[in-house]
Amino acid sequence: MSLNRNIDDEIVILGSSEATKRLRRLITQCADSTATVLIHGGSGSGKELVSLSLHKQSSRFSQPLIAINCGAIPAQLLESELFGHKKGSFTGATCDRLGRFELAHKGTLFLDEIGDMPLDLQVKFLRVLEEKVVEPVGGSRAVEVDVRVVAATHRNIEKMVSEGKFREDLFYRLNIIPIAVPSLKERNFDIPELIGHFAERFSMGSRPISFSRRSIHLLQSYSWPGNVRELSNLIQRLSVLFPGKKIELRTIPQEFLPSELMMLANQLSSLSEQSDIKNETMGEQLPQSSTDLANKDDVESPENLAEPGFVANEFEKIIELSDSIESIPESGIPARDIIKDLESNLIRTALIQTEGNVSKAAELLTMGRTSVIQKISKYKIKID
Repeated sequence: MSLNRNIDDEIVILGSSEATKRLRRLITQCADSTATVLIHGGSGSGKELVSLSLHKQSSRFSQPLIAINCGAIPAQLLESELFGHKKGSFTGATCDRLGRFELAHKGTLFLDEIGDMPLDLQVKFLRVLEEKVVEPVGGSRAVEVDVRVVAATHRNIEKMVSEGKFREDLFYRLNIIPIAVPSLKERNFDIPELIGHFAERFSMGSRPISFSRRSIHLLQSYSWPGNVRELSNLIQRLSVLFPGKKIELRTIPQEFLPSELMMLANQLSSLSEQSDIKNETMGEQLPQSSTDLANKDDVESPENLAEPGFVANEFEKIIELSDSIESIPESGIPARDIIKDLESNLIRTALIQTEGNVSKAAELLTMGRTSVIQKISKYKIKID
């Protein structure tokens, strides 16, 4: 599969979080090198987009970018796909065929899911990397190739090496420039911008969907196991079902939302209802709450949604609401997880706002610097 179908389009890795900025800087720094690249990242995190960006910013941009998914092709056919074959070399080989290496000559070859490559083929692949020649299946003459190799995987290759499932020499040959693509959970600051991008893409000529402030907060709190691909799929689904609408997640039928996200929406809705009941009884009116914000007619701009203080302010409102809870739903609530997510997100927001300065973040949180450092380690929060 050639990726040249998209190569003339604008290739942009969206986001203004520090994690995304670091990723873009690293891509720019190593794009024009001929060194092999090994991209690490979860499924749906954007590894193919990184390979596109590397190719576009390189001097090979005018040449082919050829891709192959090593996990999607049967092991017995993968060698032929990579190196090509000669007519009659095996049953079904009715003509000569060029492999992906020759098709990518002078350009870039992107090997997705390199961790799924069979061990016996890894030996031949390593020889191509070292000698820069390929020998088609059934052929007797080696062919020189000039290819920049970019590989990607969602697997822990180092662990596979220790288990004997991946060749150590090939790992070191590929891992000259490692690029780690952060998960969406690690860069939830980018979610409002990504939502705007996908909403525009899937608007189908109508007004793009938008989200209430509370819904944006819930989307930022969700773990996103499917990363950016999962977010894209969700925005497309909601764009089809509710074109042009302002989305309030707690009103969406549960079959259209991930179970964890629906649980978060129900928990926050329960907190709001408890607070409303108590204040009606006391004849009091709460200050403007998350619910008020969600019911405003105006659509909040992505810039306002992405302000560093937004998440912290929303959490403060949740804390205020939680003070008024008089009963727990019979289904129960995962209090420990909620408190952990609350604390880790507050620390992450403070670090983003202070550009990674732990001392300043501790001042914003009115916590001791040592305590903040301990919690950064506890929650595995990445900072510069």
